[in-house]
Amino acid sequence: MKQIEVRPLVATTDLVEAVRLQQEIWGFKDVELLPVRLFVVATKVGGQVFGAFEGHRMIGFLLAIPGMKPGGKSYLHSHMMGVLPEYRDRGIGRMLKEEQKADALKRGVSLIEWTFDPLELKNAFFNIERLGAVVRRYVLNQYGTTTSHLHGGLPTDRCIAEWHIQRPRIEVPLQAEIEIPTKIAELRRTDPEQAREIQKKASEQFLHCFQLGLAVVRFERREETGAYLLGQWASE
Repeated sequence: MKQIEVRPLVATTDLVEAVRLQQEIWGFKDVELLPVRLFVVATKVGGQVFGAFEGHRMIGFLLAIPGMKPGGKSYLHSHMMGVLPEYRDRGIGRMLKEEQKADALKRGVSLIEWTFDPLELKNAFFNIERLGAVVRRYVLNQYGTTTSHLHGGLPTDRCIAEWHIQRPRIEVPLQAEIEIPTKIAELRRTDPEQAREIQKKASEQFLHCFQLGLAVVRFERREETGAYLLGQWASE
């Protein structure tokens, strides 16, 4: 087995390959692909473009762009990360995120954000438990309905992960939980109507909890559900 290496993408040929991987991983139609020009711009304006390679083959990539909060605080918006299906569950996503973190720390960046589908329970566990991100915001149908088979024709509701990389997440008392059945991935394929009902119920719960000032601070994998655990959390 060849060693996996993560490195910045600079060559145009590598950026073109990252665009092709979008099609292979998500199945997007051409109109929904992030173009090579965006990858080029990201490398020029303070963003990040990393690729994961097995030998000469690119097997995953990460793209982030710079952002600015009200008041002038800068951060990185990690817009897209993907790994080829046959290479998943081998720690490659973690390698990409750790490279992203190391690069951001060198530049004095303290916050990295990204969106993720709350119905993707494996991603939720990775983001919240492995990386230590918190969630305080929920966006309804962030990207509209896409052509990706991974989205199952559902609205693209998204949680916004906040990764405060200069300090560990503080443990706080838990006050609420939101459960998603582990069979949701299967329901997206076999019963989209039921999957949509589960999504709608979850969205109402997330929005209600966030209005109360709660944040997702832990995630628990249970036998039949994945549970988002919420408590009071302050960013400062």
